[in-house]
Amino acid sequence: MGIIVRLDRVLADRKMQLSELASAVDISMANLSNLKTGKVKAIRFSTLERICEVLECQPGELLEYSETEKENN
Repeated sequence: MGIIVRLDRVLADRKMQLSELASAVDISMANLSNLKTGKVKAIRFSTLERICEVLECQPGELLEYSETEKENN
């Protein structure tokens, strides 16, 4: 997978815990945890939009493309 999820970094920058974000976005901790660890294959734009609203960030701060990461898989 060439997409790296940087949710942990944005959460740390905002001093917010995963449980707080899950509650604010109305998403299960399990799904958010899977997103954070990169175990998901897709994300709805509506979910991404809510996460960006709560964290006051841009999608590019959460997602990163890495050709190196893609080659390793």
